[in-house]
Amino acid sequence: MQKLLEIKNLKVHFPLKKNLFSKNQVVYAVDNVSFDVYAGETIGIVGESGCGKSSLARSLVGLNKITSGEVVFLTNEHLEKASVAKWHKYREDIQFIFQDPVASLNPRMTVAEIIAEPLEIYNPTLTKVEVMNRVVAIMKLVGLSVNQINRYPLEFSGGQCQRIGIARALILKPKLIICDESVSALDASIKAQIINLLKDLQKQLNLTIIFISHDLSVVKHICDRVLVMYLGNIMELSTKNILYTKSHHPYSSALLSAVPIANPDVERKKVIKLLEGELPSSINPPAGCVFNSRCPKADDKCRMSRPPVSVLEDASLVACFHPD
Repeated sequence: MQKLLEIKNLKVHFPLKKNLFSKNQVVYAVDNVSFDVYAGETIGIVGESGCGKSSLARSLVGLNKITSGEVVFLTNEHLEKASVAKWHKYREDIQFIFQDPVASLNPRMTVAEIIAEPLEIYNPTLTKVEVMNRVVAIMKLVGLSVNQINRYPLEFSGGQCQRIGIARALILKPKLIICDESVSALDASIKAQIINLLKDLQKQLNLTIIFISHDLSVVKHICDRVLVMYLGNIMELSTKNILYTKSHHPYSSALLSAVPIANPDVERKKVIKLLEGELPSSINPPAGCVFNSRCPKADDKCRMSRPPVSVLEDASLVACFHPD
């Protein structure tokens, strides 16, 4: 498979402003993360709130500044070194779908204006008729009625607003789509429609998708591989079949044990692996393995040194001294 995106030792740190009574502090949002994204796949990124999922995603489109590391796009384009002009070029191929479908749309612009805006910026030579023809085509593709073309975002439901956001992202025919919790604000039935729409669009347009979510059931349905993050670090990266049948990291196992099962008889007998303690601060992460303060397998080695990301026999990547 062609490697579309290569991420090496990525760090995204946010310095906190100090005052007279505090010391310099840094939020270690993403800390030394490495993985590859292949053309045509959907890779999911999961973890608790505050684990660095969104910070990682936003750094891949230039919304967060990369502190260090490499992000290589299409084998030779280094995003971490990109100028403003270069980022303008890259965003034609890398588009972002935001979490809040309503807030991500300009309430003063019509649907036609919202969807057409990227096209007008990147293809200024197109006539108004050509632009509108493409807008109409993409609206039909995402399930919007052409009769809605002159309406405003506040006249639409959350699911329809997300379809508008998807159409805006796809109008430039990008190679990579990053979905940051793009269905979390929707109810169950609409969520299923948007997920199925993304799957259909991926097949039709040969898209590559990075899909960020808290919902492990949704991730299982749409993703090919799953990256598990904790406190800015990779815990595990596996295919969905391996992760959901035999996860290797204790943190992955704990997350999966909390996923609801549709069969009530099985659900009643299920054992949820509760994690003790609270998520540590990303300003002052634990020494050694960042998960050691909540891990049932932690020993002195885990508290003293950080485990490297190792490749197991089934090709899974796991950062643990005691994988299952």
